[in-house]
Amino acid sequence: MALLVARLLVFMFLFRERHSSAATLDSCTFLGEEEKNSLYEDGDVVIGGLFPLHYSPVPSVLTYAVKPTPNAYNYFSARALRWMQTMTFAIKEINQRTDLLPQLKLGFHIRDSCNDIPVSLRASFLLVNGQPERGLATESVKRNTISDEATDLGCAAVNRTVSSVIIGDAGSGVSMALLRSLGSFRIPLVSYFASCSCLTNQREFPTFMRTMPSDAFQIKALAQLVRYFGWTWVGVIGVESDYARFAIQLFLQESVHYGVCAAYTHLYPEGLSHMDLDRLLNVIQMTSSKVIINFSGEAHMEGILREMQRQNLTGFQWIASEAWSTAKSLWEKSANLLKGTLGFAIQRASVIPGLHDHLVDLTPSAIYKLSFLAEFWEETFNCQLNGSVNTHYHGLGSYQGREPCKGTEILNNVYSPYSDVTQLRVSYNVYKAVYLVAYALQDMSNCKAGEGPFLKKTCADPKHFSPWQLLHYMKLANFSALGEKVNFDQNGDPIAYYDLMNWQRGPDGSLNLVKVGFYDASLSAGGSLVINDSMIMWPVGKQAFQSVCSNSCPPGFRVARRKGEPICCYDCVPCAEGEFSNTTDSLDCSLCSEDTWPNKARDLCIPKTMEYLSFYEFMGVLLCAASILGACISLVIIAIFYIYKETALVRANNMELSFLLLVFLTICFLVGLLFLGKPSDWLCRIRYPAFGISFALCLSCLLAKTGVVLIAFRSRLPGSNAMKWFGIKQQRASVLLGTSIQVLVCVIWLLTSPPHANYNTDYHSSTIIIECATGSDLEFWLVLGYIGILACMCLVMAFLARKLPDNFNEAKFITFSILIFFAVWVTFIPVYMSAVGKYTVAVHVFAIFASALGLLFCIFTPKCYVILLKPEKNSKKQILQR
Repeated sequence: MALLVARLLVFMFLFRERHSSAATLDSCTFLGEEEKNSLYEDGDVVIGGLFPLHYSPVPSVLTYAVKPTPNAYNYFSARALRWMQTMTFAIKEINQRTDLLPQLKLGFHIRDSCNDIPVSLRASFLLVNGQPERGLATESVKRNTISDEATDLGCAAVNRTVSSVIIGDAGSGVSMALLRSLGSFRIPLVSYFASCSCLTNQREFPTFMRTMPSDAFQIKALAQLVRYFGWTWVGVIGVESDYARFAIQLFLQESVHYGVCAAYTHLYPEGLSHMDLDRLLNVIQMTSSKVIINFSGEAHMEGILREMQRQNLTGFQWIASEAWSTAKSLWEKSANLLKGTLGFAIQRASVIPGLHDHLVDLTPSAIYKLSFLAEFWEETFNCQLNGSVNTHYHGLGSYQGREPCKGTEILNNVYSPYSDVTQLRVSYNVYKAVYLVAYALQDMSNCKAGEGPFLKKTCADPKHFSPWQLLHYMKLANFSALGEKVNFDQNGDPIAYYDLMNWQRGPDGSLNLVKVGFYDASLSAGGSLVINDSMIMWPVGKQAFQSVCSNSCPPGFRVARRKGEPICCYDCVPCAEGEFSNTTDSLDCSLCSEDTWPNKARDLCIPKTMEYLSFYEFMGVLLCAASILGACISLVIIAIFYIYKETALVRANNMELSFLLLVFLTICFLVGLLFLGKPSDWLCRIRYPAFGISFALCLSCLLAKTGVVLIAFRSRLPGSNAMKWFGIKQQRASVLLGTSIQVLVCVIWLLTSPPHANYNTDYHSSTIIIECATGSDLEFWLVLGYIGILACMCLVMAFLARKLPDNFNEAKFITFSILIFFAVWVTFIPVYMSAVGKYTVAVHVFAIFASALGLLFCIFTPKCYVILLKPEKNSKKQILQR
């Protein structure tokens, strides 16, 4: 019923055209009689074919004021002719096989689609209805010739066998139009070059299959390609068509995942006028992008390159879609613009055995009656066949200007895209499409009665079947062609595989299409794209162009988006203090761990600097030397006093307390060494108590010595016996008592909250200050406060005894020494509180040494001066003299 309706529609269509006064819309209007432009061979099953043998880059302008006129299809495609001949070759090859369809003979009915929707629609209806011939009853095609036995029957015609499946068309837009017409009748359409992802929609196009991968895979490959070379700022253009619109839309969606931005997207019309070209080239020149992805066909690219050549626009990296990635004809006039072009091409067959011989097996005597073969011959050799049915000459309106063909022309002697079998890509797709139908018919033939897939488990008759029954087997087809496994997914799309091609100039200036990588969708996402960089030839120099909106942010910086601009346009902001980034174009900086800090470049974390007062640094060496020197001086004075212990001066100044004081001062100097070096818990617990106790001992001795002086003079008063209350034992007891209080405080401190080593990062984020934490600030200040109390008591007593009449009254020197002690420690407190890190320790050590040296020099230097330099004054008489 569906076929009857289709027949009726076509009949009405043809009837309306035949009775119209206007020119009829034939397969290609300029070719004359429509039946002379189809290739037909009868068979049990006739496969239809649509190929764009002619095309027009400038369609007719529709004003809707007058009746539209047919387009002038003034471009002939030798490449498409090779695709057509590949179909006839594949059918011939299958018919000669004994293992595939031995009981069936395949036929073909091939028409020119002119890459135009109206022409393709008319041609498709003629294919599926077995168009009644007005001129030729049959055409028995052998070696692409028309049978001489064909007779002109006029209107009395014989119907051709209808085509239940059509292989075609090349364009996505044309295929969509065909599917919307033929889909209602469940007639399968197998495209060899339509790649638009929109055709994957099986709900809208249930009868569509293709041997060409979907653009969805090509777009993923393109997005990975531009990202691989660091091109994040690319221009995207395409012809105003479903193919380009869907491709650009998919690319914009996919590129986001790879951080790639479109500097511009521009769709130009099918017919490129000068105004359209100027608008396109202005868009290209106005941005900084040097990489252009073009989704168009060969014809549109030719017009763009011609205008760029005229305006001398060079220095661009072209990325070709699969539609023109192997179009060698573009190279002849635009080699300087296309050098280095990269593009994905569909899988290539290394060789189709016998195809080349089939293609070149053409002679003038065999082809002159078939218009498109005659046209190809005359175009290739720029001559005129005798009795040719071709009436169209590209650039010439008549036969004038062309010499007659000599009859000795041989295709092997000239280069033509028709006979070039080095890049069998689309041809290979045509070959696989024919075998897809053949294997589907084979599966249909193998069906066993009662086990069929149709209603009541019936099978279809391979010689009399409905198109939808063939479609069922085509969807399930799984076969090998030339050793390659061919299968399809649930959407009727083949598994994608692309070769990455690079356009390189050969030694003779010709084009070399070099495979520099591939994309295999069956591999994992990270390994699907493989590129051999060393094989690539670039447009300029030996490196790829840089095409970015903003230069990459190096490690140590983060990306700061610019408001209102694409994500590829940004500023680079240094990582904040304490943060780092070790990757290029990092979106965020990361915090370093507590014990690490960013280096100067802020691209990695390094261990923080450990700061403490070391023995080996300059300040530590000085303090260490001062400590040893102070201790040595104390020991020297002890030795002097010991040597001269029997002299009046030593005996008169309380020799025992003097020796004790010198020993404790030596300890004070050595205690300073405990403040040097890397702090540890045990060192901190020794450091502060040793400091507090050693100074308590010194001040207790001074307090005892001052008390002895005061009591000694009071004991000389009449009736005084005070000296008996402050003898040697009492002096020792006073020293022990004064020190024991400090010891008690230190013991409580160590038991309750002892000092400990602390890793301090509060002052400098990049530095870890290793310090001794006091543990308890209260007990620390109690230790210092007790030392201050002892010093105050010494000062008061020394001040009271300063005017006693003794020649060598120690009270004067003790007063000076305590004043120096106070000056040192009063200065120490604010400096100590404001210093940080090792400088705090240095201040503390300096205060210890300064106060100890003050005591040592003020008290003992005058005595050593007399003992060593004025021995005559070291006598009892001199001491007692007022």
